[in-house]
Amino acid sequence: MNLVSTRIITANVEGLVEFYEEVTGAEIVKYTPDFVELQMKTATLAIGSTNTLQFFGGDEVAKPGSNKSCIIEFLVENVDKDYERLSHFLKDYIVQPPTVMPWGNKSLLFRDPDGNLVNLFTPVSEEAIKKFKDK
Repeated sequence: MNLVSTRIITANVEGLVEFYEEVTGAEIVKYTPDFVELQMKTATLAIGSTNTLQFFGGDEVAKPGSNKSCIIEFLVENVDKDYERLSHFLKDYIVQPPTVMPWGNKSLLFRDPDGNLVNLFTPVSEEAIKKFKDK
């Protein structure tokens, strides 16, 4: 079994597309107006509109903008450079500027327009660098 994708359900597909394209510098693949994917080397971030909920059992299956328990994480080469590049764009969304975590990653934590937590991180301790060297 392999985890290949995480999906955000939103009422604002275009807003999240613009946000994640700016943050990652990658182009999102748009399959339909209701379903897009940000395909990365190790996993995919899918974004589906609330219209897609009908395929999963109805409108009550997921609630856009109500996540309070998950963090979408991106391994980046240099979190300080990304912070410098994005600080103006993210100014209203930043939860925590780049900070070294006890487990050895330097993390920038912010929210996307739907309120989902996003973490850009760079391994900085010897153990963390080793852990992520092939990712």
